[in-house]
Amino acid sequence: MWTKGESEGLETLGIVVVVCSSLKLLHYLGLIDLSDDKIEDELEMTTVCHRPEGLEQLEAQTNFTKRELQVLYRGFKNECPSGVVNEETFKHIYAQFFPHGDASMYAHYLFNAFDTAQNGSVKFEDFVMALSILLRGTVHEKLRWTFNLYDINKDGYINKEEMMDIVKAIYDMMGKYTYPVLKEDAPRQHVEVFFQKMDKNKDGVVTLDEFIESCQEDDNIMRSLQLFENVM
Repeated sequence: MWTKGESEGLETLGIVVVVCSSLKLLHYLGLIDLSDDKIEDELEMTTVCHRPEGLEQLEAQTNFTKRELQVLYRGFKNECPSGVVNEETFKHIYAQFFPHGDASMYAHYLFNAFDTAQNGSVKFEDFVMALSILLRGTVHEKLRWTFNLYDINKDGYINKEEMMDIVKAIYDMMGKYTYPVLKEDAPRQHVEVFFQKMDKNKDGVVTLDEFIESCQEDDNIMRSLQLFENVM
């Protein structure tokens, strides 16, 4: 049986991993700086020579200024000269961040969440839209993005099979550093805890409204969503 503390940790594990690992990815690609250097230092540099079409439109669609978008685009182009990222790049990045586990499935699911057009590639615009939500979005926007990651088949519901796939992917990625220490049935117990908390009407699936309501009732989840609000 899980102790109270372990259960609370399991309920928020997925949310924290989504936020932290997504930001690690964005940092790796040069989109954000997680060091002590301030973004203002970057903003003093010369503007980029090449920028995506519709920069003004991106400014209107995100919570970033035009100058911030220029800095982000320069970093993105430095790391991704082709202007796009594919799934293999995600897997390569996460293999480096989690060398003691197998991050391939989690990278697959996260890539699908970023690949909003479902065309097998992620452009700068896709990254900026996600980054805007993860760093400066409302609580509802952040939770909606996370729900979309868990909703693997994009039918508007999270079922136990989907949640099991995500939880297994997270445990596999974290490897021997998983907390609490892995037991064979740990992923299934995690899923049961998730559904006990979030499946309000006990119909076997979690809707977006149920997910948002349950997360807003959890102080740990709310704190995790605020961890990186001042990164930029």
